[in-house]
Amino acid sequence: MIFHIVPLADWAASPELPYAPASLESEGFVHCSADRPTALAIVDAHYRSVPGILLAVELDESVLTAEVRRESDSGGRFPHVHGPLNREAVIHVWEVVRTPGSPASLAPWEPGR
Repeated sequence: MIFHIVPLADWAASPELPYAPASLESEGFVHCSADRPTALAIVDAHYRSVPGILLAVELDESVLTAEVRRESDSGGRFPHVHGPLNREAVIHVWEVVRTPGSPASLAPWEPGR
């Protein structure tokens, strides 16, 4: 399983299409994390000031139609998906809970809330 952090507005914009964030065009891949703790650390480091609801999309790597490569990024090894995220690979969607003064956590996402 791998995780991708995404604002709800971006994820919900075209639910009938594979998800292709701006990084796919600008960098050639979709940034992902290899596990839940790493995904949450990335939220704390890079997404604290992003407004609105954030999601952590949990993906089954074996169902992704695009190639996944583990590549070095800032001293670590991260899964990079070299193509759009096909929504059939989604196992679970989590809401990222950001509480001032506490590390981010995940809670089940409740669509329409």
